[in-house]
Order: sequence, then structure tokens, then C-alpha cells
Amino acid sequence: MYKKLFIAIIIALPFVMSACKKDSSTNNNCNNTGVVSAAEIATIQAYLTANSITATQDSRGFFYQIVAPGEGVSPTAASTVSVNYTGKFTNGTVFDSNVGKPVVTFALTGVIQGWQFALPLLKKGGTMNLYLPPTLAYGCNDYNGIPGNSTLIFNIQLVNVQ
Repeated sequence: MYKKLFIAIIIALPFVMSACKKDSSTNNNCNNTGVVSAAEIATIQAYLTANSITATQDSRGFFYQIVAPGEGVSPTAASTVSVNYTGKFTNGTVFDSNVGKPVVTFALTGVIQGWQFALPLLKKGGTMNLYLPPTLAYGCNDYNGIPGNSTLIFNIQLVNVQ
């Protein structure tokens, strides 16, 4: 009997241990409410102040600068947009860009919430600098080389709206 119990424990142990193991992509300081916290806003405000940047705060918790408003139509939630962009961390490191590459086209509903909120502020041909708190970007989990809880900066040119 003890031999069978010992074998059952040995077989079950890896499954029990993996069920108890903490997921390395999970962060205990995760804001998954969808509402930007005061701390996230303060982090962006401190960055803007330290870098002498004047930006407008949107009531949804992101900051932006319209560099050029563009002309014509603005995207809606149902739009497909084409953009050129560069994404950076607050330390200036570029984590993604299509500069020198083809324009990127996507349904506006298929991107991070901050972009969904901000791109309708532009018209076709417009450009903006966008400062996103983690809640409106990739949240508290690591994503494709972007550490969880990252405040992100995007330089975006809205090339086309369909």
C-alpha cells in the first residue's frame, strides 16, 4: 500500500507544484480596473515636468500634444487607420517603430485602449505625442519586451482613415 501511495505522490507532485507556482508574468501591483490611478497620472506629470513638456491631460488619464491636427476626417471606433509611429519608454529607449518601414494599418478596435482614445483627436495627416499610463497601454504584465507597469510614449502620424 505504501509503495502505491508513494508512486501516486511522485506522479502527482509536479502537477501540484505547477498549480501553486506563481506566474512570472503576473504583477501584484496590477491595476486591472481600467481606470487610471492617481499614481499613474503623477508619474506622467513628473516626467513631463522634468522634461519641460507641456501636454494636455485627457479626462481618461492620458496626456497628449497635438503637433499637427491634420485635415479631413477623424477616426471613430469603427475606423481602420494607417499610421507611422515610434514607441519609447520614458528613458528614451525605443521599443518599437515603423520609421523607414511601410505604413502600419489596423482596425482601431484592435489596439491598446490609449490609442483607441487618442487617435480620434487627430484628423487624417495629423501628428501627436502620446503619453500613456500602464492601464491604457499594456498593463501590469510584460508584453513583447515591454515590462509590466511601463509608462509609454508614442509619436504618431495618422496617415489615413478608412
